[in-house]
Amino acid sequence: MSEQAPQNFKKHARLDPPYHLVTLFTLIVSLIVAIVYLIGHPHFFTAWLVVLSVVVFIPFFKLRTYALKVQDRVIRLEERLRLQALAPAEWHPQIARLTEDQLIALRFASDEELVPLAKQALEENLSRKQIKERIKNWRADHWRV
Repeated sequence: MSEQAPQNFKKHARLDPPYHLVTLFTLIVSLIVAIVYLIGHPHFFTAWLVVLSVVVFIPFFKLRTYALKVQDRVIRLEERLRLQALAPAEWHPQIARLTEDQLIALRFASDEELVPLAKQALEENLSRKQIKERIKNWRADHWRV
């Protein structure tokens, strides 16, 4: 995956154009068309089209959150395993104290800075954003969608 642009704190979010742009745009336009049609032709059927146009947004957002939750669980497991491999054995019990957000942010830290940054995250109760801001040697995650 080396052909992808380097990532850093300011440029690491992923955008999936078919999902984020095309599908969302189509849903919004469909809702607007249904509302306009309802205003011009008030009827149970046209009102039902508006209801359906609104309801379609639910799976659109839920499908995204389900996929992200699965990815977060995998990332959490990967980072716990990585910390176990890199941290001294006496620090292993501390790994379980890291929150999901902290583990997800730590995935961007290089191996050299992972353990010290994880210790800082626990000692200072750092947020996801704060952890990412402290990373000096960014480890790209091109697999997240």
